[in-house]
Amino acid sequence: MAVAAKFREIGRKIVCVGRNYGAHAAELGNPIPEKPILFLKPTSSYLSEGKSIKIPKGCSSLHHEVELGVVIERTGSNIPETAVPDYIGGYVLALDMTARDFQDEAKKKGQPWTLAKGFDTSCPVSSFIPKDKVPNPQNIQLWLKVNGATKQDGNTKDMIFSIPTLVAYISQFFTLEPGDVILTGTPSGVGPTNPGDTIQCGLSDVVTMQFTVSK
Repeated sequence: MAVAAKFREIGRKIVCVGRNYGAHAAELGNPIPEKPILFLKPTSSYLSEGKSIKIPKGCSSLHHEVELGVVIERTGSNIPETAVPDYIGGYVLALDMTARDFQDEAKKKGQPWTLAKGFDTSCPVSSFIPKDKVPNPQNIQLWLKVNGATKQDGNTKDMIFSIPTLVAYISQFFTLEPGDVILTGTPSGVGPTNPGDTIQCGLSDVVTMQFTVSK
């Protein structure tokens, strides 16, 4: 547990899952994926509560995406779905901040999403959440408000690919190590944020966090 609790200091990677909620894929005009869509964020993108989310240089459309993050506690590769719980140390609430204009341009040109997804402050996270605080991670509410107005209100039961499926799939290609975090996708309702906005989000009533947006 101590290893997982220090994920921001010892984790070597953040593996993110795109389009893992059908309604979110639909709102962006994307097809439902047949297998998990993966991308990475550098650990330098982590942001602790009390610090500001900074809009990256040249970005004109910064979107919020609230997600459940899975914190890995043991090294593993080719993990069977049935064994996945043994490799999970706990969870975090996370934001996958996305420079949507950067991403749209990259998609049109068939280029990677690195700038859109991996810039500094693009991964605000809560404190570590022990497993016993989330007895059923596959049925828990995710919500987000901007300046007090509800923008996202979803449930992890609506994931296209479940947490065991994601961890098992990812571990076929990347060795998962203590402190690594897997962001499991966002429900519908993503949208723009502007300088001066306040973002509040929560994982049911288990944990909440708040960030401001700045230039």
